[in-house]
Amino acid sequence: MAKALEDANTIFSGQAMNLPPIPIWQAPTGSTGGPKLAAAISAAGGVGAMGLTWTDPEIAADWVTEVRSSTSNPFYVNFVLAFEPIALDAVLDAGAPIITFSWGSPAPFVDRVRRSGARLGIQVFDRESILHAIQFEPDFLVVQGIEAGGHVQSRSPLGEALMEAKELAQGIPILAAGGISTREHIQETLGMGADGVILGTRFLATVESKAHQEYKALLVAHSETSLTKCFDGGWPNAPHRVLRNSTFDTWQRAFEPLPDHRPGEGRVVAKTTNGDSILRYEMASPQEGMEGEIEAMCLYAGTGVREIRGIPTVADLLAELWP
Repeated sequence: MAKALEDANTIFSGQAMNLPPIPIWQAPTGSTGGPKLAAAISAAGGVGAMGLTWTDPEIAADWVTEVRSSTSNPFYVNFVLAFEPIALDAVLDAGAPIITFSWGSPAPFVDRVRRSGARLGIQVFDRESILHAIQFEPDFLVVQGIEAGGHVQSRSPLGEALMEAKELAQGIPILAAGGISTREHIQETLGMGADGVILGTRFLATVESKAHQEYKALLVAHSETSLTKCFDGGWPNAPHRVLRNSTFDTWQRAFEPLPDHRPGEGRVVAKTTNGDSILRYEMASPQEGMEGEIEAMCLYAGTGVREIRGIPTVADLLAELWP
């Protein structure tokens, strides 16, 4: 694994920032991540992340500033390009050191990222997406496997996608994401040629994550996931991997009806801390402070959830995952 560490550090060669001593990166898990978790991961030697696609630009900039004030180590911000990256300029102006893009072509935004001095990563999942991404000369690629939790672009197992990326990437460093949650998973993935790994679900089940406590407990207690389009409120037709729960089971027993015909559709299942309603089948996942039927909400989880046994601190988890 020493060679993998050396290779992972090349992602940042020539950049005036500390190198990550551990080639374990956080997946940008949106609202259940946040600055506290990202900062804890980076401070402990990994690379933290924030998914800020739907975040107000002012708040997004404040969160970047918060992470930068908490650690001098690198972290990154992701934008899902199925939506307008409204906070991109704000986070670059605030000093985000690394930007990644997923679910769309980064062509309109690459020059802006380069001008800021930030590093660029692009998520890929098949031959076409890899060939499209490398024309922008990214600093690294993120290869997603179908085992990933959350919204899933990939249609192939991680091993297959990784091998294709290694063949086509022309020496660009590659981070592998999807179903990774243990030291053994990490060793196996690095052994297949990845320069680093990305973990999402495993970091949700930590003390520092913003996930609701009941959500964390469900990640520990359950092991069965499904790749589905059940929770499509807010992002129609985007496949996502989730824990099976009461909403999913009821929908499946009804033979998976289309929107506007689903059991309990339009019913409020939870409330945010601001009192906003979350309806059944919405893509929002449970955050701390929410109240209601937490179990019935969208519970993103990758296949690696079956290996989660507890809710440690980030520092303890990284010590367990990396020698």
